[in-house]
Amino acid sequence: MIKFAYTILYVKDVEQSIAFYEKAFGFIRKFITPENDYGELSAGETTLSFASITLASSNLKDGFINSSLANKPFGIEIGFTTDDVEETVKAAIDAGGTVLEVPKTKPWGQVVAYVRDPDGFLIEICTPMN
Repeated sequence: MIKFAYTILYVKDVEQSIAFYEKAFGFIRKFITPENDYGELSAGETTLSFASITLASSNLKDGFINSSLANKPFGIEIGFTTDDVEETVKAAIDAGGTVLEVPKTKPWGQVVAYVRDPDGFLIEICTPMN
């Protein structure tokens, strides 16, 4: 059986990234390595993980593209559902996130907004699909 277990974001500072997601979304810290190069958060049924750029570089010999607010976001997003999109967007901004798209109601009734975390990763904040 295959199960989606986690997503790892490559970040400059694991501790700061975890602190952002704790403050913005209330996720619970599982652990951070003593070297502060890898950490995990409980984010519902899936683990959200962070690896330092240095650690990630040691795993990928040909490198990767760093996420940065100076560039457009990657063509991928992480999505969080909530009953109160506006309040969740406000919490993300208060924690250091940047609004990319304010909450809008889609034709199918779902409310959707987009923010970027301090490392530039794209986050969709939306109401659950019924």
